[in-house]
Amino acid sequence: MISRSIFWFRRDLRLSDNPALLNAIANSQEILPLFIMDNEIANRAGSHRRAYLAASLRALNGSLGGSLHVISGDPVAILRSLISKYDISQIHVASEFAPYGVARDKRVVESGIELIRTGSPYAIAPGRVVKSDGTPYRVYTPFFRAWTSHGWRTPVAAPQNIKAIAPGKSEQRLPDWDIASELDLPPAGEESAQKRWRDFQTNGLDNYDQARNFPGVDGTSRMGHHLRWGEIHPRTILDSLGGSPAHEVYRKEIAWREFYADVLYHNPHTSRDYYSKRFAGMRYESPDGKFLAWCEGKTGFPFVDAAMRQLVETGWMHNRLRMVVASFLVKDLHIEWHHGANFFMKYLIDNDVASNSHGWQWTAGCGTDASPYFRIFNPVEQGRKFDPEGDYIRKYIPELGHLSAKYIHEPWQDPAGNRNSYPDRIVDHTVERLESLARLAEIKVVTPES
Repeated sequence: MISRSIFWFRRDLRLSDNPALLNAIANSQEILPLFIMDNEIANRAGSHRRAYLAASLRALNGSLGGSLHVISGDPVAILRSLISKYDISQIHVASEFAPYGVARDKRVVESGIELIRTGSPYAIAPGRVVKSDGTPYRVYTPFFRAWTSHGWRTPVAAPQNIKAIAPGKSEQRLPDWDIASELDLPPAGEESAQKRWRDFQTNGLDNYDQARNFPGVDGTSRMGHHLRWGEIHPRTILDSLGGSPAHEVYRKEIAWREFYADVLYHNPHTSRDYYSKRFAGMRYESPDGKFLAWCEGKTGFPFVDAAMRQLVETGWMHNRLRMVVASFLVKDLHIEWHHGANFFMKYLIDNDVASNSHGWQWTAGCGTDASPYFRIFNPVEQGRKFDPEGDYIRKYIPELGHLSAKYIHEPWQDPAGNRNSYPDRIVDHTVERLESLARLAEIKVVTPES
């Protein structure tokens, strides 16, 4: 009898450095490559994320010679049907650690279906890096030291020969979401991920520590979406890094991703709730017209507005700007971080629940290793420092193209600043900074929780 296994793709849409896939192949004569589409989750995502996922699945299907089974519906029902139809003996997966994936897998196992887990989407699986007393880290810097000391395995090669079961007519319903003409999304898939990483190694990595804060230049790797969908494994990236200052800074960015995954694993409620619960008692404003202006990039603060427009247009935002716009929403508009995180979740192609939720809470001052709440980004000074000539602003706010570098960060200082209908400031940053600190005093928070 031919032994057959399902390999269930989730956040690992690649063939190389995929230990769970290799394990499935090693333990069966044929595999059934499967991706289960959760329509409820997909419908909540914006067009950017849906279009990118569709393109990534098409690329994976091509790598598998057209054998990827794509089926929408309940995982338990789908797995049971395939087990019966194809006489499946094993189901192989990579371990999941985010709350949704953990709950889904728990339900599958409780239904009587065994999952054989190998590897994870991380260089070091969440929960493995702990203090000497066995408790998890709450602060990034000591986590990074322990994470580096722990180390990770060497990447493994892609399988040379995959004997895969061809899908039936109803078993390969690749999503037909397409990229609308106004969206300019990056190429998807494993091959694109590897090419982007090679290009960045050649053209940007050695200068990463100097260029990464300037949104007007191509100074970041743009690997976030490839990592999020598992088109490349972080070990593959880490294996390419050396010991230079620039490489070390990049290594630390990978570690931030793994730190947030570890924090969420130990505190699953923080995907939607406060890590530092005291901040839930702060006085906040309900989302209103100012929130809408923030979403649409019409706050009157050019550096903020350019970032928000880029997000809506492209599905991506520079990390420096993620902090600036988050600070503006929480500390200038006094709106809770959840609303901003949900907006990001809709548009970001690289949305990762751990990095998104905890990145927002870090900036809001209520998360792990939190910046003190009184550290409030000045949207004008941030623009002057990281977009001094205003080139990035002009790219996404053409109505300010007539302004010089002197006025482009404060168009209200130029009598002709809004001649092309650019909006006036919706708040005065100086006033709102003081208001934010006053609200902090009301809950009597002096220092972040240890």
